[in-house]
Amino acid sequence: MKNCLEEQRVKATIIGMEWERVTVHMEVQLELVDEQLEKDSLIYYAVNGLYKAKAMFKVVYLDDNRVKLSMNITNPGDCQCLRMGTYSILVCDNGRILAKCMVDPAIVPFMEDYSRSFLHNNRTKAFVVSFSVAKDEDELPLVMYSMDATKSSVDLQTNREIVKEALEEPMVLIKKNMGRIRWKFLYHRYVKKYRKVKKTIMFMTEQSKTLGGNLQAVYDRMVKRGLDKEYTILVSARPASYETQTRKSTKQLIRKMAQCSMIFIDDHAPIFDWLELNPRTKLIQLWHAGAGFKSSGYSRWGHLGCPAPVSCHRQYKYGIAGSRNIGKFFSEVFGINDEQILPTGMPRMDEYLDKDYRVKRTEELYQQYPLCKGKKVILFAPTYRGKNRATAYYPYERIDFKRLYDFCGDEYVVLFKMHPWVAFPVPIEESMKDRFADVNTFPNINDLFYITDLLITDYSSNIFEYSLMRKPMMFYAFDKIQYSFSRGFHRDYEEAAPGKVCYDFEELMQALEKKDFEYEKVEEYVEKHFDYIDSGASDRVIDWILLGNVPQDIKAEISKNAKAIKRMRKLDFSELKEG
Repeated sequence: MKNCLEEQRVKATIIGMEWERVTVHMEVQLELVDEQLEKDSLIYYAVNGLYKAKAMFKVVYLDDNRVKLSMNITNPGDCQCLRMGTYSILVCDNGRILAKCMVDPAIVPFMEDYSRSFLHNNRTKAFVVSFSVAKDEDELPLVMYSMDATKSSVDLQTNREIVKEALEEPMVLIKKNMGRIRWKFLYHRYVKKYRKVKKTIMFMTEQSKTLGGNLQAVYDRMVKRGLDKEYTILVSARPASYETQTRKSTKQLIRKMAQCSMIFIDDHAPIFDWLELNPRTKLIQLWHAGAGFKSSGYSRWGHLGCPAPVSCHRQYKYGIAGSRNIGKFFSEVFGINDEQILPTGMPRMDEYLDKDYRVKRTEELYQQYPLCKGKKVILFAPTYRGKNRATAYYPYERIDFKRLYDFCGDEYVVLFKMHPWVAFPVPIEESMKDRFADVNTFPNINDLFYITDLLITDYSSNIFEYSLMRKPMMFYAFDKIQYSFSRGFHRDYEEAAPGKVCYDFEELMQALEKKDFEYEKVEEYVEKHFDYIDSGASDRVIDWILLGNVPQDIKAEISKNAKAIKRMRKLDFSELKEG
């Protein structure tokens, strides 16, 4: 890159900064001194002390003189965290370095406030991004520093403690990693053994002993289309995310993985946090979530339970979503690029949207729950509270059962469907069972939506499926502040909730009594979240991903980004050193 800083063709001044979860935004005031320059031609790179570009900012034009630069520090375009280094932000065009981004003196006192530390690995490590200005220069060029740090003792150690730590730590690490090293070695042996095996795929879950949801839907559709005769289909279903697995089970899984050209998973798979797949094997994430509010994966970086910088998510070739509009939420969760999220729709909803299936299940539901016949049905279906499956609960004291029972009268009944992780049953008194029912054991919440007239939930993604019933919903968010702090939201809660939001039970009951549901938000939600409303999601997953027929416009976006990253890595900014 040619150093043209002294020509002062461009002046770029950072006048504001803010964070949106893991994305830093910078508002830049531009002055194009060279009138022949077009602002659309400018590229903004983060260049480290070794004069290499490690990230390229996304650009939004605010007006003729202002742009917003954005960088997701968990994925600045190459599906990896921003590399450790000290960075300048350079304004470039094709082959020329035109300007350094300077900092407006008015915001210099707040630079420390813009810095962030994202705790991970059970809060034993922190990914740090800090901002300052360069010293010993007449102007104020921005300095951005990133590093991944680990905790260490703040006490003064004795010589004996230092020696003991120096001897023990390597042994602990070796012992911890030895098992993984053996598994990796075995995996690569199997890869070599099965290198000539073709057209073998696997449906895999580490969350359950059986397939379900999107995995089962795609599997069933492949069989129905006769593709099980063309492909060898393997299955692995283990609850490895919360139960220790035997060596035999792990060996069987690794052997299956080594044979596959494609593996479909439905959630986090811990084995892929440390075992890198052979390049010939594509890992596809068919995550069950439609589009709720609560943050997951990298969108909740810094919160307890978030992933490490290198994790299973980094290996995904593709993920899926209901629409292009919401693809960005999924790409942020997985730390991959927006264009890798394919808007196929959710395969598990194919059956749900089938008219014949709906008629059949509706009739069966009224037989199973006769109290619902001739009544309006309220489905109370919140998510769990707690850190994980082992600690999951719901605070039933937040429900005034007597008040809700009296409200029902002869018009309503209430079905309570807690998150599957909530083990404690709903405390329904015997005298209230003519209007209340605990349906926790019912296997598929989607089927319940057929007979539901009003859904009451909180932060659950079940609103995604329910919205297609075009019926009202309400949100009982008594702990929104605490929940947003512990879990985080990947978008504004009030703005995104397709219904009335209530913050205490009294407010909820008043809205029920007045039928104040804010139903108009439902139609807006459906329009934004669904590119297809049909029973073809499984076919799109098969056709686009398995058979390689991704739409051309999406292919073009993927290719464009790959070329931009490849070009960026070849850039040489060493002329700055000479200047």
